[in-house]
Amino acid sequence: MPSKKSRRQSGPMTAAGLISFYDEYEGKFKMSPTALVVISAAYAMLIIIAHLVA
Repeated sequence: MPSKKSRRQSGPMTAAGLISFYDEYEGKFKMSPTALVVISAAYAMLIIIAHLVA
């Protein structure tokens, strides 16, 4: 039985060794967009407070 990779069609870019943009990439950790906005806002407030204190 052929593997998933062998069933996939390969175009000229793949044959040349270039990365195709539709390949999935899974990072080491996942973060929701909401959490990213909250962390960014908290960091911005920390910087503003540090400038006011100094």
